[in-house]
Amino acid sequence: MTYQHCPGCGGPLKTTRIDGHRRQNCPACGFVYYRNPAPAAGCIILIKGRLLLVRRKYQPYRGDWCLPAGFMEYWESPKGCAQREILEETGLKIKVGELIGVYSGTDDPRTHAVLIVYLGIPQTGDYRAGDDAGSIKLFPLDRLPKNIAFKAHTQAIKDFCRYAGIKT
Repeated sequence: MTYQHCPGCGGPLKTTRIDGHRRQNCPACGFVYYRNPAPAAGCIILIKGRLLLVRRKYQPYRGDWCLPAGFMEYWESPKGCAQREILEETGLKIKVGELIGVYSGTDDPRTHAVLIVYLGIPQTGDYRAGDDAGSIKLFPLDRLPKNIAFKAHTQAIKDFCRYAGIKT
């Protein structure tokens, strides 16, 4: 994404080489736009030995399956983000368990995401699709759908299975 005007002073931005990278900056006030990855968090949730996945309601990858996850709000911790996203997308209240892994998500056309995935332990039993989840389904770990939206989600599932000693 490129911007036309400085968010600090409103002056026109130009692109120059700074720290070895082409970056937008403001010659008037010195502002430099560092295009950084966006943090996101989510969970691996097992219910009766099956993996809970949500079907994406919106683009990108509308109709594909993914872990319940989403982008962090400014005031949130990664664990707090995971709890909020799971509640919004599934209706489940969870306890955030062990860290499964941290992944670089470069296949999201909106941004480069840094996905933090935890084990999610359901504290309530009922789940329902909500927010940007069109539907929810529990999948046996040896019969996951082929159309998982993001490579980072696929890798997190593989890492979890390897960690848990589950053959897929």
